[in-house]
Amino acid sequence: MKKILTVLIFMATLNLVAQEVEEVVVVSSLTDANGQLSEIGDPIHVVSGEDLDASATQSLGESIDELLGVSSVDYGAAVGQPVIRGLLDGRVKILRNGLSVADVAGMGADHLNEVDLFNVQQIEIIRGPSSLLYSKGSIGGVINIIDNTIAQRDFDSQKVSLGLEAQTVNEGDSKNFSYENNFNGINFSVSYKDSQFGNYEIPNGAIIHSEDEHDDHGDEDHGDEHDEHEEDMSVLANSDFGSTTSRIGVSRTGDWGYFGISLEDQETVYGIPFHGDEHGDEHGDEHGDEHGDEHGDEHEGERIYAFTDSQAVNLRGGFIVNNSMLNGIDYFYRDTDYSFSEQHAEEEGHEEEGHEDEGHDDHGHEEGPTVFNNQAQEFGAIFDFAVSGNVNSSKVMVNYLAMDESIVGHEAFMDPVESESFNIGYYVSRNLPGDFDLDLGFRYDQINRKGSVTEEHHEEEGHDDHGDEDHGDEHDEDHEEMEVEYFDKDFDELSFSASLNKQLNDSMVVNFSFSSVANAPSSTAMAMNGPHLARGRFETGDVNLSAERASNFEGTLFYNDGDYFGQFTLFQNSIADYIYLQDELEHHDEDHGDEDHDEHGDEDHDEHGDEHGNLIHADFLQQDADFNGYEFEFGRRFKLASGELEVSYGRDVVNGEFSNGENVPRIVPARNLYNLSYVGGDLSLNLTLKDVEAQKDIGDGETATDGYKMLNLLAMRNFNLSSGNNLKVSVFANNILDEVGRNHASYVKDEVPLPGLNFGVKFRLDF
Repeated sequence: MKKILTVLIFMATLNLVAQEVEEVVVVSSLTDANGQLSEIGDPIHVVSGEDLDASATQSLGESIDELLGVSSVDYGAAVGQPVIRGLLDGRVKILRNGLSVADVAGMGADHLNEVDLFNVQQIEIIRGPSSLLYSKGSIGGVINIIDNTIAQRDFDSQKVSLGLEAQTVNEGDSKNFSYENNFNGINFSVSYKDSQFGNYEIPNGAIIHSEDEHDDHGDEDHGDEHDEHEEDMSVLANSDFGSTTSRIGVSRTGDWGYFGISLEDQETVYGIPFHGDEHGDEHGDEHGDEHGDEHGDEHEGERIYAFTDSQAVNLRGGFIVNNSMLNGIDYFYRDTDYSFSEQHAEEEGHEEEGHEDEGHDDHGHEEGPTVFNNQAQEFGAIFDFAVSGNVNSSKVMVNYLAMDESIVGHEAFMDPVESESFNIGYYVSRNLPGDFDLDLGFRYDQINRKGSVTEEHHEEEGHDDHGDEDHGDEHDEDHEEMEVEYFDKDFDELSFSASLNKQLNDSMVVNFSFSSVANAPSSTAMAMNGPHLARGRFETGDVNLSAERASNFEGTLFYNDGDYFGQFTLFQNSIADYIYLQDELEHHDEDHGDEDHDEHGDEDHDEHGDEHGNLIHADFLQQDADFNGYEFEFGRRFKLASGELEVSYGRDVVNGEFSNGENVPRIVPARNLYNLSYVGGDLSLNLTLKDVEAQKDIGDGETATDGYKMLNLLAMRNFNLSSGNNLKVSVFANNILDEVGRNHASYVKDEVPLPGLNFGVKFRLDF
């Protein structure tokens, strides 16, 4: 309530000032929300809200995975974190209406991007100078999700929409409702969506157990037994997903500009399909052969799930100035309260006597929830300066963001971290002689991260007695001694980007871009120190990590003569002090020299191996890395008597190599994208084949990933009803070939494959 009152007072104050100024057109997104993209000269994708409404409900990453240079890191149906040109782990910034999405996706591979794609106008994928204006550290790019909850132009009529969706792969459904209207000059909008999807089906034999892949494959009999078990699996346990999203907004517009306020509420519950076991070895011994490895690795008979609760208050507005210096000012404020809880619970029928007697608190099966919290406040303004002569656009942005991240509970792997950032950016676009267009972007970021790292020192006697009956008492003694290291780090970084555009002729345009962008280390990379069971690792951060510096050069040639179209891009991205998570291996320790090996080698392996069971010890390290690759697409449009047919072929390739010659881990493989689409009258069809190649250029400790072919079909039809209403029906079929698919960049690619064949239908009634 206090948040709402604060915002209302702030809004009322701005409204009094706003009534004294004059008119200007205000836009809310990085580009024009009405589709005027000419201001942005950078490589860009725009996915329309209409296309999103017609396709299957998926994670953010999967929804844009068919775009050139864009892929996804999945962790089941709920989680799909976007990857752009091989860059992931927080290097791609997710925004909603130009403001940060303050979730905890960066703190875990099993954490979803807390955005719902229902009732949005478009998704923008942006790189280059303009991205610097809106997000710090965007060395991979910016993904901006635009909705019209705070309307900047008056609604001209009432609009009501009802929607329904059903999918076969998870026997799930989704229902939604939206309404917008103007009441006496006040724009009002509300939207609601409820989705419930069950565990999804997978092709037989799709799961590869970690012991088969990494534990020297065991003996032959064990492997045969395991393969037989996998052939019978058709549904991935704990892969369900459900969410409820509601948004409400009001706004007022006039000759002076606009202002508005919106409230967002989203709750999500989804299963965690893979979960490491810190005490895997001993847990298997205690429960005997019947449960053994299966229970240790898969937590069979146990419900592991996450619950998220996100509430946000948004304030947006624009002043019209229209004088000789300033066109207008956009201002914004966002207050987010976000929590992510992970919980374990025994499923019905699995509470066996042996489980009850063994004391599950010691083994992580009936402990209380682990809660991740992020409380964030962001506010700022964009000043749109008056232009003349050959200057097309000139803008200055100031922004302040404060975030408090914390983890509380049995599986907490880092202490709380407070982060503050102050940012100022400048963007200018101008025409140069010779029909050249130049875009420039500058950004200064002042970032502070403050927190602590707790080290637990275990007594030797506790380790010796770790396996006997008094395990509980000795386990308590092991954690008696703790050492806390506090840190308070400042990162002051300047970033720069330039893009030069040249119209060669009526059908051909060439673009060259260069950028030098800094990215401060995340709170996780700095403060992590504990078992991260979602990745099956005991991870250690480093408070002394320095900021990354990415120097990117790319050139793109565009061609479009009406019938034929295409584009070709080459890029080279050199990242100094690239931050990555490295599994601790014997030969890796040797590469760091004798001294380092003595400190972290055999002794460390013995300690962590005994203490953390099946978990792999991994450290956040830094090393210079080079990324390079290419993207191209070409196609043709055919005019038919009944409509237009378009066919195209595209390919994207990215390579990553460290300065020592080793491969960067988790690089997405090359892909071939075939597309056929038809539009005629009220009917549209789209057939896409995504041919993902095998990835054998792997990093230290990785395993190769086989390729797969993903064939998807989408058909849409509009029906104009006699009542004047409109009914849109879309039918989709995903993974028609029922292929076993895995995203190589995923930490759980073997245990969590992509869904199998999925048929679905969506209805939307507008009246």
